[in-house]
Amino acid sequence: MALEERVDKYLFAMRIYKTRSIAADACKKGRVKMNGTELKPSRAFRIGDVFTVRKGPITYTYKVLNLSENRLGAKLVPDYMQDITSPEQLEILELAHLAAQSGRDRGTGRPTKKDRRDIITFISDDYIADLDDFDDSDE
Repeated sequence: MALEERVDKYLFAMRIYKTRSIAADACKKGRVKMNGTELKPSRAFRIGDVFTVRKGPITYTYKVLNLSENRLGAKLVPDYMQDITSPEQLEILELAHLAAQSGRDRGTGRPTKKDRRDIITFISDDYIADLDDFDDSDE
């Protein structure tokens, strides 16, 4: 077993990225960091290293537990890498999922012209002003 493993190989083997070239591109774009320093694809990981990967709206944090050159099955990944992402980051991910679900029903397509006019009417200030007229408080 090797004492070090290239960053791009490790990210591919641990199923963080689908291909090694995508992992190398992520490194080149500055999405993979260790101690705040961007990592090059050729940099080597050692056991015990902690690194971050920015994917989408959140930053995942991982700890290297073991090294492997070969791509692993999903069930074996926890033996080689520990996910230590902060709860705040995971909450951002959950909020993003909820926001995506709150829109239109899946498969309904784009809004029609009538839908668009209804949306504009609903958002307009006149409509909101009309709602203020229905205040329940007695004056």
